[in-house]
Amino acid sequence: MAEVYLAQVYGASGFEKQVAIKTLLPEHQGNDEVLRHLIREARLGASLQHRNLLQIHDLGVDQGIYYVRMDYVDGADLSTLCRVERPSAAIGLLIIEEVALALEYVHAFADEAGRGLGLVHRDVSPSNILISRNGEVKLADFGVAKATHMAHNTRGSVRKGKYAYMSPEQANNEALTPASDQFGLGVTLMELLCGRRPYDADTVLETLDRIREAAPPNLSELSQAMRWIIQRCLSRGIEGRFPDTYALRQAIAHARRTLPPVGPPEVGAWVRRQKAAMQAQGDSPALERDTTVTTSYD
Repeated sequence: MAEVYLAQVYGASGFEKQVAIKTLLPEHQGNDEVLRHLIREARLGASLQHRNLLQIHDLGVDQGIYYVRMDYVDGADLSTLCRVERPSAAIGLLIIEEVALALEYVHAFADEAGRGLGLVHRDVSPSNILISRNGEVKLADFGVAKATHMAHNTRGSVRKGKYAYMSPEQANNEALTPASDQFGLGVTLMELLCGRRPYDADTVLETLDRIREAAPPNLSELSQAMRWIIQRCLSRGIEGRFPDTYALRQAIAHARRTLPPVGPPEVGAWVRRQKAAMQAQGDSPALERDTTVTTSYD
């Protein structure tokens, strides 16, 4: 529904900074419902402050066109990076642990009165996980996130998110909880470690049917600790998943202790290798192929 541009911000005394500008595609300009999603994403994102979340700077309008100004991550999304080579198990687990840390914050987020908002991201997938050349991991795109206490209901009439990463309850248009994000994270983890997703089929309908059934996938090539994490995340019922994202993150941290130690430098080095390989092949993330837009703010 939107397009993203790389922009340069200019300020006083020679200040310059690269940012990303998100606007609706021309065919969606004037669509009030889509515009409300963009505005809501900006407002929600601006209230969330965490090192593993893509930061929203502001919401503006120019000549009747709304735009969101946000962090520019000098790297690529996880889906793009894995086109060349999947990360090692140690790096893959660290990436997932960082995303789990972001989700832990999101799920526990409360308003000024201390009321939990019941936030659910609903679209945890590799294309929404951005990784920089320095090894920073950021979860992006809150356009489909839902705060249950602010919504008229907890069910969606449209299945939002990417089909392959949906939870069974999301595929059935049922009420969503933070446990639904665990499912998407489990699919992503399996894809990183095994090179395949658990419920892919030839058609969308067949994929959704497999997700609703959520049969345990074959994980025989993985260690027992990793199998246990993925199997719990992919439990058909939420009662079989981790009690909360904190418990999931602790399990990932424990499993990482059996692997070579890695940190942001190793993640960043992996990103730079993939970027170099993509550039050599003439393939680079869409953001870098878009027209550069120059803008200034008072």
